[in-house]
Amino acid sequence: IIQDVRKGVEDSQRLRRRRHLVYRERTDSNSSSSIYFTASQDTSSTYGDTSEGGYTTAYAESDYTDRDSDKEEQESEEEEEDRSCATVLTLRQEDSLEEEEEEEKEGGGGLQLQREAGVPNGELALLLAQSDILHTGDASLKAEGFRLLLENRAQHGDDQEFLWRLARAYADMYEYAQDEQEKSLYAQKGREEAEEALQKNGLNADCHKWFAVLMGLASEHGSVHSKLKSSHILKEHLDRALALRNNDPMCYYLLGRWCYEVFSWDWLERKAAAALYRSPPTCTLHDALENFLKVEELSPGFSRTVRLYVAKCHKELGNT
Repeated sequence: IIQDVRKGVEDSQRLRRRRHLVYRERTDSNSSSSIYFTASQDTSSTYGDTSEGGYTTAYAESDYTDRDSDKEEQESEEEEEDRSCATVLTLRQEDSLEEEEEEEKEGGGGLQLQREAGVPNGELALLLAQSDILHTGDASLKAEGFRLLLENRAQHGDDQEFLWRLARAYADMYEYAQDEQEKSLYAQKGREEAEEALQKNGLNADCHKWFAVLMGLASEHGSVHSKLKSSHILKEHLDRALALRNNDPMCYYLLGRWCYEVFSWDWLERKAAAALYRSPPTCTLHDALENFLKVEELSPGFSRTVRLYVAKCHKELGNT
C-alpha cells in the first residue's frame, strides 16, 4: 500500500511540474518570439485534458515524511515558478517598451507626413512636373508652360509650389518679350505672384529666389531710387534663399551680378545709396569673382555669361 501511495505521490509531483509549465506558457503573449513559449504552446492541449482527482486523493493519504518532502519540493518548484513568472513579466515589459518605441517612431513618421502635407500630389504634382519640363525648352515651350499655369491659376493659386513656378514663367515671358511695356508688365505680375508665394511659405528657397529675380527685373523699368531700393531687397532674398539651400548655382550667379553692379556704381548712385541707407552696401571685385567661381564649381558650364564675368573680374583685377 505504501508503495502504491508513494507511486501516486510521484505521479502527482510529475503532473504538478507539467501544470507549472502550462501555466508559464499561458502567461506569455501569443506574439512572443521566444523559442520556449513557442514550443510550449504546442503541448498545452495535452496537459490541459489531464484529470487531477486521483492524484489529489493519493497525496492526502501519504505519510508526513513524504508530505514534508513533497511540500519542500513544491515550495522549491513554486519559487522556481515565481522566478520564471518574474522573467516572463520582465520579457513582456521589455516587449511592451519596444512596441511603444515602435509606435512613437510610427507616430513621428505620421507627424513627418503631416509636416509634408503641403507637398503637391496627384493632379497638381503632374501639372508642376509638366511646367518644369516646359521651362527647360525653347521660347514656344516656355510660352506653353506659361499658358498652362495661367489656365490653372484659379484652381491651384493657393499652393506655394504652383505660385513660384508661375512667377518663374513670368520671368520666362519677360526674357522673350520685345516691347518694353510688355516686359514691365510681366515683371510686375511675376513679382506679385512670387510675393504671394512667400506669404504662404517664407521657408521655401525657390520662393525667395524667384522673388529676387522678379524684383530685379521690375527695377530695370524704374527710377534710380527704385533700383537702389530693389537692389537691397534683392540681396536680402538671395541671402535667405542660399541660407535655405546653399547649392543653387543660379543664386550664386545673381549674387555675383549684384556684387559686380554695386562695385560698378557711379558717383551719383553712390550718393543716392548713402542718402537712402545708413550703411549703404559695398562690394569688391573679389566678392563678385568668388560668387561666379562658385557657380562654375557647382555647375560647370552653367552659362557663357558666367565665364564672361569671370574674365571681366580677372581683367579689372589685373590678373593675367
